[in-house]
Amino acid sequence: MILIAPDSFKGSLSAAQVCDAVEEGIRRVLPGAEIVKVPMADGGEGTVQALVDATGGKLVTQEVTGPMGERVEASFGLLGDGESAAIEMAAASGLPLVPPEKRNPLLTTTYGTGELILAALERGRGRLIVGIGGSATNDGGAGMAQALGAKLLDADGRDIGLGGGALAALDSIDVSGMAPLLAEARVQVACDVTNPLCGPEGASHVYGPQKGATPAMVAQLDANLAHYAELIWRDLGREVGEMPGAGAAGGLGGGLVAFCNAELKPGIELVIDAVKLEQKMQRADLVITGEGKIDAQSAFGKTPMGVARLAQRLGVPVVAIGGTIGDGAEGLYEHGVGLIMPIIDRPMSLEEAMKPTVAKTLIASAAERIARGIDL
Repeated sequence: MILIAPDSFKGSLSAAQVCDAVEEGIRRVLPGAEIVKVPMADGGEGTVQALVDATGGKLVTQEVTGPMGERVEASFGLLGDGESAAIEMAAASGLPLVPPEKRNPLLTTTYGTGELILAALERGRGRLIVGIGGSATNDGGAGMAQALGAKLLDADGRDIGLGGGALAALDSIDVSGMAPLLAEARVQVACDVTNPLCGPEGASHVYGPQKGATPAMVAQLDANLAHYAELIWRDLGREVGEMPGAGAAGGLGGGLVAFCNAELKPGIELVIDAVKLEQKMQRADLVITGEGKIDAQSAFGKTPMGVARLAQRLGVPVVAIGGTIGDGAEGLYEHGVGLIMPIIDRPMSLEEAMKPTVAKTLIASAAERIARGIDL
């Protein structure tokens, strides 16, 4: 059996489309081969779609609060197991939703992410997988908590506003009115960074500038998150200020731990578990994985590494295909990849190679070459 488990080729083909192209190439040589396709992701962009495709689930779209308080349409996934949902915070609170000239993390909020979490809970999903990459926010997940029913109050007992700037006025936190469904939920967060909430390596200093923060804003946002962490400890008994990963997505990592009792885990581990990859790999004779660009980053928690390490443990050979092979790609050989196969078979521009029709043809041809090697 040949197991096909690639990530998407971002900007070109979804993981499911890559699976189909690989299958097409293999069947040119081995028409009767048993093939199992498992679209993969590593917790970043495309994770919801990959999980929906891999489990036979469905996407749900609804209107939520965008990062600047506007209404936006955002999708999340109901997975095929009937128990789980997958959410990408970027769908509701992502940086691409804010025009560059309007980016201001003092104002942007994760409220819409909280609305997506609530919508998933109301549809009977007790396990939530939350991807938190690509945020426009620096509010520590305060907006998310407010959407779920937490009261973030100032000294006069009034609700504070939205955004990282509003945390300066925070005086107390009351979680008695939070959504009851949350108490029974298991929330797992795809988090591949170790930044703490505050300080020189924290959310504001490291990620604030790319979200529009000036040096003065960075100092203000960091002080606000430190104040926020103190009140979370005082009122909720949760220490998130120095927690590795708490600073992910402008502090949403810490907010999810504090208000949703979430666990932070590497994204690829969550996806491998959700799609039951180990169970499906048990009978495999060959695994084909890959992603758009294979380079040094691929060996640090990305899909090819995660798939290959599992295959290595099970004693299954692995081929990785990539749109381009960059510096450091050979690091994957240490994690169980036996062959790295570029799909480009002639000189062409990146723009040409990324056209979906061209990429599909190139991937199928690369898969055919792999199959011919098997058939020798």
